[in-house]
Amino acid sequence: MGVAASAEIDPSAVIGPGCTIRPLVQVREYARLGPECVLARGAYIGPGVVVGRHCTIQDYAVIYEPSLLEDGVFVGAAAVFTNDTHPRAVNPDGTLRATDDRDLVGVTVRTGASIGAHAVCIAPLTIGRWAMVAAGAVVTENVPDYALVVGVPARRTGWVGRSGLPLRAEGDNRFVCPVTGEDYTEHDGILTRN
Repeated sequence: MGVAASAEIDPSAVIGPGCTIRPLVQVREYARLGPECVLARGAYIGPGVVVGRHCTIQDYAVIYEPSLLEDGVFVGAAAVFTNDTHPRAVNPDGTLRATDDRDLVGVTVRTGASIGAHAVCIAPLTIGRWAMVAAGAVVTENVPDYALVVGVPARRTGWVGRSGLPLRAEGDNRFVCPVTGEDYTEHDGILTRN
């Protein structure tokens, strides 16, 4: 495990073996990182956030609690996962709103999914297995497995395989990965691997 001297790791956080943690990273209390994760410069992992094994979180990405990242997730630079559906700094009477008064919700990112740089994922939502969120997208709804979503708000524009490349349409709702040759079938907006 390589942890930069300027990284701030709360003593209650659990850091898996083989993790690389770059300068200015902050890992808050009770957060858990699986083995062999990479946290790039300035990444923020909120209290209690769970990150699976072999995840990469790029520079200045912000993962607020109570998010869950499964194994093999990629989060691009400066991506943000929100956690408050009704954010306010003050109460109606003008007093400071206490952190405990918030009803926190999280973003769940399933195995192998990728979140592009500067994407914003607005909780609560789930990003499916091996899905890909384009850079700069604003995700406001759940993303199906293998979906490619782009834009503001993000909309599905195609399908990607586990290689990350767009799948090739073969007709009859069949799709093939140009790299691995894996075969997929679409039914009612859901893609499954055959």
